[in-house]
Amino acid sequence: MLDSSDTSIDTFIARWRASGAAERANYQLFLSELCDVLSVERPHPTTPDESANAYVFEKRVPLPHGTTGFIDLYHRGRFVLEAKQGSEKPADVAGHSPTQQKTGRRGTAVRGTSSWDTALEKARRQAQTYARSLPPQELTDGGRPPFLVIVDVGNTIELYSEFTRSGGNYIPFPDPHSYRLPLEALRDDTTRDLLRAVWDDPLSLDPARRSAQVTREIAERLATLAISLEQAYDPSLVAHFLMRCLFTMFAEDVRLLPEGAFTELLRSLQQDPGSFKPMVEHLWGTMNSGGFSVVLRRAIPRFNGGLFAEQEALPLDENQIQLLIDAARADWRDVEPAIFGALLERALDPVERHKLGAHYTPRSYVERLVLPTIIEPLRAEWEGVQAAVAQLAQSGNDRGAIAEAAAFHRRLAGVRVLDPACGTGNFLYVTLEHLKRLEGEVLNTLRDLGHGQLSLDIESVMVTPQQLLGIEVNPRAAAIAELVLWIGYLQWHLRTRGDVRPAEPIIRDFHNIERRDAVLDWDGVEPLLDAAGRPVTRWDGRTTKPHPVTGEQVPDETARIPVYRYLNPRPAEWPAAEFVIGNPPFIGAKRMREYLGDDYVDALQTAWPEIPQATDYVTRWWHKAAVLLKQDRIRQFGFITTNSLRQSFNRRAIEPHLKSDKQPLSIVFAVSDHPWIDSEGSAAVRVTMTVVASGNREGRLLI
Repeated sequence: MLDSSDTSIDTFIARWRASGAAERANYQLFLSELCDVLSVERPHPTTPDESANAYVFEKRVPLPHGTTGFIDLYHRGRFVLEAKQGSEKPADVAGHSPTQQKTGRRGTAVRGTSSWDTALEKARRQAQTYARSLPPQELTDGGRPPFLVIVDVGNTIELYSEFTRSGGNYIPFPDPHSYRLPLEALRDDTTRDLLRAVWDDPLSLDPARRSAQVTREIAERLATLAISLEQAYDPSLVAHFLMRCLFTMFAEDVRLLPEGAFTELLRSLQQDPGSFKPMVEHLWGTMNSGGFSVVLRRAIPRFNGGLFAEQEALPLDENQIQLLIDAARADWRDVEPAIFGALLERALDPVERHKLGAHYTPRSYVERLVLPTIIEPLRAEWEGVQAAVAQLAQSGNDRGAIAEAAAFHRRLAGVRVLDPACGTGNFLYVTLEHLKRLEGEVLNTLRDLGHGQLSLDIESVMVTPQQLLGIEVNPRAAAIAELVLWIGYLQWHLRTRGDVRPAEPIIRDFHNIERRDAVLDWDGVEPLLDAAGRPVTRWDGRTTKPHPVTGEQVPDETARIPVYRYLNPRPAEWPAAEFVIGNPPFIGAKRMREYLGDDYVDALQTAWPEIPQATDYVTRWWHKAAVLLKQDRIRQFGFITTNSLRQSFNRRAIEPHLKSDKQPLSIVFAVSDHPWIDSEGSAAVRVTMTVVASGNREGRLLI
C-alpha cells in the first residue's frame, strides 16, 4: 500500500503516467492508490442495501427517463467522480509498456487535443446529470454533493463546485484557470490538502464560509469608528469618508497601491493627528487623477470613479486613527462582497446599526435564484457553442472554431442584468462573479485554440460592472452597491490574472446604479399642510426603539418625516436589460400604509390601477417584469417574495399573466418555502422564489 511520503508519491506518479489507455480496467485501482497518497479512507465494498452505499464504486443512480446510471466513484454529500483515460500522441508512447504499444489502445482521446477536451467536458456533463438525479434519500445531509471530480487516469484531476447544493451548474473550482490539476501537482502539499478536503470536508472549501467571518469583523470595526465620528459629523458624511478609507485599504492589500502603504501612513499619522486630514485628502486627490503621490512617495495608478471625485477627509484623533489601523490589519482580499454590502450598510447607518450582529442572507441563498434565472440559460448557450467549436476544430477549421467562441465572448460581454431593488448589490455581485467564471471558460477555450490576439481582446471586450444595472431608493445603499461591484470585480481580476494591473482608470463611474424609486415616478411633490398651515408628518417607517417592557424593536414615534402629495404619479420605467432579478421589499398589503405612508400608497394605487389594492408591495415588481417579458423586452425574470405571493389576494395580480391564452408566461423554476433573512428586520422568514419565462414550458420545483 502506498502512503503520503515523497517516495510513495513519486512511485505513484511514475507508475500511473505509464499506464495503458483503458479506463474501466484501471480507474478503481488508480483511485484506491490515490486515496492512500492523500491519507484518506479507500472506498467501501458495495452492499445490496443502497442506503448503506455512501462511499462506493459503481453507485447506482436512477436517471430521468427510467434508465439506471452508474457513478464511477460516489461519496455521499461530498462528490460525484467520473473517470476517463486518455492516451498520449503516438510519438510519445516510447516509454509505455510493450503491451500498450502492441495493442495500440488510444483511450478516451489523445491528450492535449480538442477531442480530449470534448471527452472530459462530456464526462463533466454526465457527472452533473448523476448529481442532479440522486434520489431524495441521498440528500439527507443538506443537499447534493458540492463537488464533481473528473479524472483522466494517470494524467489530470479536474474539480467543479456547486456550493448551493441545489442542483445548479457545477463550475470550475477554484476558477477556470486552475481547476485542472496535473498528476505531478500531487507532490505539492497544498494540492494534497485541497484534494483531502474534497474527500473529507468539502464544505470547508466554500470561499464564502472563510470570508464571511473576516467580513463581519471588518464591519464591526467600522461601526465602532462610525459611532465615534457621528458625535460630531453628519452620518452621511461619515459614511462616504469611511467608504473611501475601506477602498484604500482594499487597494493596498491587492497591490493596486504599494503593499502596506496606507497602513504605514496611518501609523505615522497617529503621532501627528493634525496632519491626518490634509495628508489623506492629498492621497485621495492623487488616486482620483493618477500620478506621483507625494504622500506615499510613489507613482500610483488613476482610480477615478465617483468614489474619489470628492476627497474630503474627517479630522481624527489618535484613538480614532487606531480604529482605522485595526480595520486595515484585516486581509481585505478575503472580503466577501455578497454579504459585505449588507454588513457595511448596517455599520454605517445609525438606524440599521442595531442589526449588525443579526443574521444576513448567505451567498448560497442568493445563488439559488441567480443560477436558474441568468446563468443556466447562458450556460445552455455555451454548451451549444462548445459542441460547434469541437466539431469545427476536429474538422481542421480552427479559424471557424475561434470565430464561434469569440462571438459568444462578445455576446457574454453584452449581457445586461437589472436588479430593480438592488439594495447593497448582493444579487448583482453574485451575478457578476458567475458571468466572470463563464467568461473564464470561454477565454480558456480561445487560448486552447491558439487565439493570438487574446490579450488585446480581453481589454477591449470583457464582462464588467457596467453590465450590472440597479435601481435603489436608498442613496447610501446605492453607493455601497457600486463599491461592492468594483471590489468584487477587482478581486476576480487579480485572482485570475495575477499581477496584470487592470486598465486605468481602475474604477469607472458607469452610472449603472440609479438612485430612485423603482415602481413609482412623479413630476414633483408638495408638502401636505394641516388646517393651521403646519406640515403634516408621519413615522419615517424605519426608525425603531426597544419596547420598555418586551425589549422588542417598535416604531419610534419621534422619528418623523413630512407627508407629501405626489404630482402626476405614474409607473417608473426600467433601463433595458436581458434579465431581471431581485429581492423587492417584504411589505405586505396590511403594512404598506404604516411603513410607506398614506401619501405614497395613494400615489401607488393611482399609478397602478390594474393591480388590486389588497396585494403586497412586491406585486408591482412582479407585474412590471411580466409586462416586459410579454413585450419581449426581457428574456427571464426571477424574484424573491414572501410566501404570501401564493395567497388568493396576491394571485389575482399574477395569475392573469400565467393563464393568458395569447401570451402565456410559465414559472420555469420555483422554490415554494425557502429560508431567508428579511432585510427590513434581519429576521428569519420563509420565502418563495420564482423564475418566469415566456410561453408554455415545463417548470422545475425545488423542494
